[in-house]
Amino acid sequence: MGVLEDYNIKVIYEDNHLLCVVKPPGTLSQGDRSNSSDMLSLLKAYIKGKYNKPGDVFLGLVHRLDRPVGGAMVFGRTSKAAARLSEQIRERAFVKIYYAVLKGEMPEDSGALSNIIVKDGGANKVSVLPINGKHGGTVATLEYERAEVKEGLTLVRVNLITGRPHQIRAQFAYHGYPVLGDRKYKGLAKGRTTGRHELAADWYDQAASQHEWAADRRIKVENPALWAKKIEFSHPITKERMIVEAELPICYPWGLFTGAV
Repeated sequence: MGVLEDYNIKVIYEDNHLLCVVKPPGTLSQGDRSNSSDMLSLLKAYIKGKYNKPGDVFLGLVHRLDRPVGGAMVFGRTSKAAARLSEQIRERAFVKIYYAVLKGEMPEDSGALSNIIVKDGGANKVSVLPINGKHGGTVATLEYERAEVKEGLTLVRVNLITGRPHQIRAQFAYHGYPVLGDRKYKGLAKGRTTGRHELAADWYDQAASQHEWAADRRIKVENPALWAKKIEFSHPITKERMIVEAELPICYPWGLFTGAV
């Protein structure tokens, strides 16, 4: 099997300037000191092998996904393409749509969250604070729409406005609706809930006869139920409007909401 098949990486779109793929949960976007597999290295190996490239292969990382998060990613195959994509991100012309399954039944049809995000690089974690003029840090903003509520869970469509580290996971937890399966930030919801999460936990009893994805009666959500569904941007060379999408997983809990996306 090829390098992408070995790591369950799917190519969505590819030309001489772009490489758009589906990152599987658990894979790093870029290598770190852990020496774990990462998207940038794997995709460079893929390009080198497919096109018989001699020497080092260039591939520009223009945005990241948290290690446990899967979904669509866009890479620049030339320095010019990567620079122009990065410029679109800085100018907020790079639209990123996520889907998340949240603990609790969110009553609002739609809304926006804005907070101060403070990063602790040593702990690989962020703190979330209100915007009140008393805190330093970076403003983080997202917009969301409720897609469906089922079995004590809420599926939301998220338009990420700012793209700060761990932003979606941390902000929703801070506001009382942690992302299902996210053990890093679920503690932020303590003291902010009103019992609405009692129907949802990280372990679920599901009958195999009811859900085809259930191997037995107990299912553990191993990664945060957060998925980078769609990216919209202008092609860095042709200026054509590009839309790349990564289909939601069919496993639990995404299978609960197949009619809502």
